[in-house]
Amino acid sequence: MYSHFLAQGPADPPSIIFLIIAGVILLFGLIFAYLLLKFFKTWLRAKLSQAPVDFLSLIGMWLRKVPFELIVDSRITAVKAGLDYSTDNLEAHYLAGGDISNVVLALIAADKAGISLDYQRACAIDLATKDTGKSVLEAVRTSINPMVIDCPTPTNGINKITAVAKDGIAVNARARVTVRTNLDGFVGGATEETIIARVGEGIVTAVGSAESYKAVLENPDSISKLVLSKGVDTATAFEILSIDIADVDVSDNIGARLQAEQAEADKQIAQARAEVRRAAAVAEEQEMSARTQEMRAKVVEAEAEIPMAIAEAFRNGNLGVMDYAKYQNINSDTKMRDSLADGEE
Repeated sequence: MYSHFLAQGPADPPSIIFLIIAGVILLFGLIFAYLLLKFFKTWLRAKLSQAPVDFLSLIGMWLRKVPFELIVDSRITAVKAGLDYSTDNLEAHYLAGGDISNVVLALIAADKAGISLDYQRACAIDLATKDTGKSVLEAVRTSINPMVIDCPTPTNGINKITAVAKDGIAVNARARVTVRTNLDGFVGGATEETIIARVGEGIVTAVGSAESYKAVLENPDSISKLVLSKGVDTATAFEILSIDIADVDVSDNIGARLQAEQAEADKQIAQARAEVRRAAAVAEEQEMSARTQEMRAKVVEAEAEIPMAIAEAFRNGNLGVMDYAKYQNINSDTKMRDSLADGEE
């Protein structure tokens, strides 16, 4: 047989062309078979679910590395719930980093609950909550079933908010705030922390404006009314339905303690001022003693000059012997009287 082929010689050009064409057709056939086997199940599932997706869309998603099965399943879920979103919209949100499954489930939940929520807003909410640990599905569920927020948050280690009434008595209060999601203001709206901070500020204001702590204890709902009237949910992602004072009690007489501390401070200031005056008096006394000693020194100095003056008077003839003797007698009498006076004392 081998000799028979050698006898025939090389194949003619038409035969080579035929082989090339056959090879190309076989290659395309294999590719088509591969694509058919890969996408047929997904295509058929979408077709039978009344949510058809053409083959080219499936191939395009595969080439763009998009999980086409997830996109198709999400579309089927939406169609079965009475909603219809194209694969292009679902794919665009996936490529933007969104969670298609949560978006579709959130749209279905909103539609069943009669809440107005379109696809674009749902996608925006989903992207906005991407790094917050929440999801658009949770936002819709909170809009349907309101949640309760404790104020203050116990996880922060603070169980009650302390406020002081006008009579100086401190009151501890704890509130529970019932809120639901405001889908219109969810994107860019303030979070739960803002709600807690504003409610806490309102409680402090309400208690601080009360004339007495007794008024707060007798009518705690006045706190709720005042806080609600301040519009604490403005520009937030939530709508406050109610604010309930869960607990309120007396803490301490802050006014009396502050007055005592002020009195102690005033006493210390008065003592300091008195000490300053005493030190000034002591200094003045010392100064007067120094001046007295100075004057005494001057007197001693003047007395020391008397003998010299007497001698000078003798030399000049201004003082005689009898005058000097009389001077001595006067001095003796003076010393005698002084000694007698000292003895009587």
